[in-house]
Amino acid sequence: MPTLTIFSNAPQQDQAAAPVRQGRTIPAVLGADLEVPVKGGKLVGYANLDYAASAPCLEPVSAAVTAALPAYSSVHRGAGYASQLTTARYEQARHTVRAFAGARPDDAVIFTRNTTDATNLLARCLPDDTTVIVFDTEHHASLLPWKRTVRLAPPAFPGEAVRAADEALAGVDGPKLLVVTAASNVTGELWPIAALAHIAHRHGARILVDAAQLVPHRPINLTALDLDYVAFSGHKLYAPFGAGVLLGRRDWLADGEPYLKGGGAVRSVGQAGQAADWHDDPEPRHEAGTPNVLGAIALAAACDALTATGWTALVKEEERLVARLRAGLASIAGVRELSLWGPAHPRVGIVSFTVDGHSARQVAEVLSGEYGIGVRDGKFCAHPFVRHLLGTADGGCEDDTASAVRASIGIGSTQEHVDRLVEALRDLVAR
Repeated sequence: MPTLTIFSNAPQQDQAAAPVRQGRTIPAVLGADLEVPVKGGKLVGYANLDYAASAPCLEPVSAAVTAALPAYSSVHRGAGYASQLTTARYEQARHTVRAFAGARPDDAVIFTRNTTDATNLLARCLPDDTTVIVFDTEHHASLLPWKRTVRLAPPAFPGEAVRAADEALAGVDGPKLLVVTAASNVTGELWPIAALAHIAHRHGARILVDAAQLVPHRPINLTALDLDYVAFSGHKLYAPFGAGVLLGRRDWLADGEPYLKGGGAVRSVGQAGQAADWHDDPEPRHEAGTPNVLGAIALAAACDALTATGWTALVKEEERLVARLRAGLASIAGVRELSLWGPAHPRVGIVSFTVDGHSARQVAEVLSGEYGIGVRDGKFCAHPFVRHLLGTADGGCEDDTASAVRASIGIGSTQEHVDRLVEALRDLVAR
């Protein structure tokens, strides 16, 4: 077998082209120079304020995928050089993601399609009769996959979340799993995941943390926080190539029925009527078929790029822009920011709001069609939570009467984008 030279998943970028803040180079995103048509036929620079739905691709991520393409081949079991090289890159991506998330050395790292796929995979592997404790503030990916659930009302403050989880877990016998977000996809508010993990373990339960909205904005350390499982998506982490990940303890995953049944998940298949011999290792066991190799490489490249940039520079710039956005919204009569725990509670770069006299869809369409601003409107796949925040019990997914507007920022967001949104809303309410 030839000796393989494995290159980093984070290729060198043009340093002169990237902004430098606080002494660190912040990587650029593709599409930063995108122009879009607005009313009257004029082209304006696109103000992308929809990062919470899907973040644009980082330039180092695109470069990593481009570098991997010439030798792209199927992974595992191939004897050819291209297959061996691609396999090595794929497995290196697994190690990179493990380090990025601060996972334990023996934790499984299973590549999935996204966070929803990861939570559904874990749901298939839970021991029989497992009860899942979940708050009504969660994304549908955390609300819907489970067979047996106890749903908790939105807590009035962080300590109430811990108390409610404590009481619910105490009232459940048998296997139990607490499921909670790290950062809300509706309000951006940070949840007390360390305290919730402590409570879960005190009751002999495990905890799954949905980190999809956290990891693009803040570091996470699965080991330090004592989390059992973490899931997140590449498309929210500047790696929109169709890969996500589930990290965590191996035992439930090794005992659970293979998520997909096929090649790679099985060690041997006998004659008709004989049971297949599935892999005990949860990584191949749950990655049957040809995996999304380029997606895994892209996800790892994004992890490398954010780590190399350093969180201090990223967080400081985000907090500056979020403070400016929230102050601007607060200055406009009729604009109301949505919050579960009040304006002072820490949050990532996500702000949802309503505008008196205008449906969320109307606001989003005006912002796009007249100002070249991209935001999200709706219930953000969190129907119970949005209805709670709006104080209404009705409204389906397509009903904009019980919806909100969400502006979200990330790498590539600028002060001009924020100011344009604020001024556009000011003009809208003045009509």
